[in-house]
Parts: sequence; C-alpha cells; structure tokens
Amino acid sequence: MDQSEILKPEELDSTPKGHPKGLYVLFATEMWERFNYYGMRAILVLFMTKALLFDKAFASNLYGSYTGLVYLTPLIGGFVADRYWGNRRSIITGGILMSIGNLLMFACASMYQSNLQLSSFLFFTGLGFMIAGNGFFKPNISSMVGQLYPANDKRIDAAYTIFYMGINVGGALGPFICGYFGDTGDPADYKWAFLCASIAMAIGVVVFIYLKDKYIRHPNGAPLGLSPLKSDVVKPNPALVYVSLLVFVAICVGMLYIDATVFSYLSYLLIVAVVGIAYMIFTDKSLTRVEKKKISVIFIVAFFVVFFWSAFEQAGASLTFFAEEQTQRDLGFFTVPASWFQSLNSIFVVAFAPLFAWLWIKLGKREPSAPTKMALGLFLLAIGYFIIAKGVNEIGPGVKVSMIWLIGMYAFHTWGELCLSPIGLSLVNKLAPVKFASLLMAVWFLANAGSNVLAGKLSALYPDGTNTTSFAGYEMHTTNDFFMLFVFMAGTAAAILFLLSSWLQKTMNSTT
Repeated sequence: MDQSEILKPEELDSTPKGHPKGLYVLFATEMWERFNYYGMRAILVLFMTKALLFDKAFASNLYGSYTGLVYLTPLIGGFVADRYWGNRRSIITGGILMSIGNLLMFACASMYQSNLQLSSFLFFTGLGFMIAGNGFFKPNISSMVGQLYPANDKRIDAAYTIFYMGINVGGALGPFICGYFGDTGDPADYKWAFLCASIAMAIGVVVFIYLKDKYIRHPNGAPLGLSPLKSDVVKPNPALVYVSLLVFVAICVGMLYIDATVFSYLSYLLIVAVVGIAYMIFTDKSLTRVEKKKISVIFIVAFFVVFFWSAFEQAGASLTFFAEEQTQRDLGFFTVPASWFQSLNSIFVVAFAPLFAWLWIKLGKREPSAPTKMALGLFLLAIGYFIIAKGVNEIGPGVKVSMIWLIGMYAFHTWGELCLSPIGLSLVNKLAPVKFASLLMAVWFLANAGSNVLAGKLSALYPDGTNTTSFAGYEMHTTNDFFMLFVFMAGTAAAILFLLSSWLQKTMNSTT
C-alpha cells in the first residue's frame, strides 16, 4: 500500500467522544440504498396487479421469490469482496446495478401499455439487476462500520445504532416519496416511483465515491475496504469483470423467472442448503461438544425466526392489498397512498428503538434472556395481527375500515421486531465459533430468505371475497380468517419458544 494514502488520525476529524466522519458517509450511502429498496418495494405488488394485471396470487409468489433471492445473493457478494476486490468496489458495483435495475423498471412501466412483451422482459431483467446489486452492496457496507474504530472501542455499539437509524430514515422516506409520485391512482404513474428509487441509489453511489477516500479510513489513517492484499489473488481483468457481472445478473434473472413461472424450487433449495451446512458443521471433529450445543441453539432460533419474518413481510404484499382495497384512506382533503403505510415500520423503529434500549438496561438483572425476548417478539407480532383481524371481523363486502387498525398493527409488529431482530443477530455472533462464524451467519441469511419465500406463498392465499383459500387444512373465506392464520402461527411459535427458552439459555451458557 502506498504510504501517501495513509492520513494522520487527526486528519480524520475524529475525537474519542465523537465519531469518525466516515460513519456519516456510510450512514448517507445506506440511507439512500434503503430509500431505493423500500421505495421500490412499496409499489411493486401494486404495479404488478394494477399495471401489468398479474393476479394477486402470482404477484405474491413473485414478490416472495424476489425478496427471497435478495437475501441469498449477499452470500455471493460477501465472498467476492473478501476474496477478490474488497468492500469499496462491491458497494459501488452493487449501487450501480441497483440504480440500473430501477431504470429498467422505469422503462418497463413506461411502455407496458404499448409493448407488453418487451415490458415483461424489462420487468424481470430490472428485478434481476436489483437482486444482483443487493448481493454486492448489502453485506459489505455494514461490515465497514466497525472497521472505522479501534478494537474494543466503546463507541462501536453507538455507531451501529446511528447506522441503523440511517437504514430506517431511508426506509421511511422511500415509500413516502416514491408513493407520492408513483402511487397516484393512475397506473401510468408507477414509473415515477421507479425513477425516484433509481435517482436515490445514484445519489448514494456518488456520495460514497466522492467521500470514501477522505473519510472511509482506519483510525491509523489507512484506507478501508481495498482489495485483499494477498499474493495468490490475481488482479481481475476489467473486461472479465464486466462479463462476469452480466453473467451473474443473467443467472439472477433466470432464477427469478424459473421460480416464478416454471417451477417453484427456491424452498427446496433453501432446505437443502441448510441441511448441507448443518451436516458440514456437526460432522466436523474439531468442534467440541459444548460448541456443537451452542451451534444447535442458532439453528433452533433460526427456525423460529422463519415464522416471524414470513408474517412480518406481508407488509410488501397482502398488507399492501389490504391497505389499497379495504382501508379508508380518504381524509377529505387528501387520499393517503396505500404505499405510505410501509413507512410506518421505519418511523416506529426510530421512535421506539431508544425506549427498548433503555428498557433492557433498566431491567438490569431481570432482563429477559435472548430466547425469551425473541418469543416476546413473536407474541407481539401475533397481537398485531389479532388487532387487525378484529378490525375486519364481521364487516360486509366492500366495506372499508379505519386506518387506525393498520397503524396499530404496524406498531405492535415494530415492537416485535425490536425484541427479535437485533437480539437474533447478536446471538449468532456470540455463539458461533470463529471457524464457522461466516457460515453460521449464512444460516441466518438463509432463514430470512426462506421467510420471504414463505411470505409470498402465504400472501398468495389472501382471499378476494369470491374464493376460498386454505393452508394446512385451515380454510380462509375472509380477511379476518386470513389474519387469524398469522395469529395462530406466530402465537403457537411464541408459546413453544417460551417453553424452550429456559433450556436454550442453559444450553447457551453450557460449559460441559
């Protein structure tokens, strides 16, 4: 590394009490990326059903395939960054691919009425670019936050809290802005939502490119996120890189198209992957009995996480249908776009995250164990669905309910998320042996991917008032029946996890 690239620590404008300016560069970059992702997601199923005229079941399954693959590709992107070209290049590449993806969606939404065949091609290609881009972007930007600080620096936890706020600021602004311009009631306007998302991602890339060299640096002044300095790593040929990226995008497009239209294979692929990883880990003779017991806790917790996120992620599919069709959104002077309700989760996270952090500290020795907190998260999710189920109970066809039911549900869902999501990630980091730290984090990603695929399949069961759907023998005739399905699922999972929490806690702390 050229010594001229190393800055003196005082040039980084960091103080022991403050934070490096690099944190705010990463904050802004992640904020614009989350604006892009959540803004586009907020109108995706509406665009599919109202513009492309897909039926709700197909749109829901396609939504599940898309979001499932979004959680799978970071496994590839993280490997490429670690092995070949570093965090910086991956973040820039991922951002550019996602911006292009939304531009293709803009083109798709601009011509769906005049050239349906080309529009369909652009639609799947645009989603493929988004999937591939997320794979490069997502695993790399988060890992750079901790690198800005010396080892064991007490500011790291606060830094991740600030970074997490960036995620949620973007998550709140994306649906709001994209919904304002695109979700107007005229399907022809959806294109403006995709354009807004593309511009947001481009801003994030520009911010990162122009500020990374000055601020994204180690406390000793060395630049962070460069290519691995290993003798056996060959510098990639630019032409080969571009071709490889196009091949990767093509694979993502193909995987999405096949799962959505030919054969739904993703669920089976994920199960095989989890079983394969479990076999690889538990047959490793270098692991001690205690380590294997702790790893078993990760797999058990990941299983329960599937029930949480498959219900939580209805936000982008069935709950959007509900907001559009069965929620009274007319305020008299303004009609609230259905897509705006997807901003609620991020708004509530920003509002309530400090309260939950204070609560755990305040409880002191009475603070619940990690498994108990996660069970509580599932229980709060079940309450959220119970609230909205009561809101639609015994109402006639075509009757719209107050938006307060949807707002109340999202509040409980957010409280559930704050009990489960950060706790689960921390649990994996604490219990995973160093040798399998990345592989076990992959299990967590796979659980999230599986949750999203299942979320799409469950959303496909959303009743439209004319047909009856069923799941595991449970028949659903109304939206009340549909929402009660999640009450039963999440409530049962919460009860079982509560019963297991004491044993799981003992297993986590086991020394024999």
